[in-house]
Amino acid sequence: MKKSFYAYLSRMRHIKRWGLMRNNMEENVAEHTFSVTLTAHALCIIRNTYFGGNVSEKDVLAAALYHEAGEVITGDLPTPIKYFDSDITQSYKKIERHAEDTLVSMLPDEMQPQIAPYVRQEVTEDVRLIVKAADRLCAYIKCLEELRTGNREFEKACVRTKEAVEGMKLPEVEYFIEHFLPGYSLTLDELN
Repeated sequence: MKKSFYAYLSRMRHIKRWGLMRNNMEENVAEHTFSVTLTAHALCIIRNTYFGGNVSEKDVLAAALYHEAGEVITGDLPTPIKYFDSDITQSYKKIERHAEDTLVSMLPDEMQPQIAPYVRQEVTEDVRLIVKAADRLCAYIKCLEELRTGNREFEKACVRTKEAVEGMKLPEVEYFIEHFLPGYSLTLDELN
């Protein structure tokens, strides 16, 4: 139905992440999207400021904002299932594309060209990498936060996500980890 795009996206708050695991602090897709958008923006600024980048902040922000948009139709498929084997991965990518196309079709025709590239993640490689790095970094932070509360359920996920983050070998991610990640382990009083 035309003009229901934003109403659909507002439902991100109803989709739970980490569905196969016990969570001490539940996280929904809207919360995750905010964290990824904030982190992607930081990574973009770090790259542009310290590592000679020239990446569009606008494109990074928009791509991060819409990076999970299709999940309002598909739900959040856990990573171990999504990447279990190549057949499942390829099938799921088709499902994701169909969901993204369905969402885009809910926009007025005149708005589609401005929003579709971000919903479909049809962005430059630099923008895509920054958003992917932010997504992985936020998953790693979630794992660290769960472990800090004594939830051992996240031990293996923490190791895997840390390896995925480090495996990207992006200097802006290394900078973020060195300068900003320690703050996530502090209490509110310690932050002040």
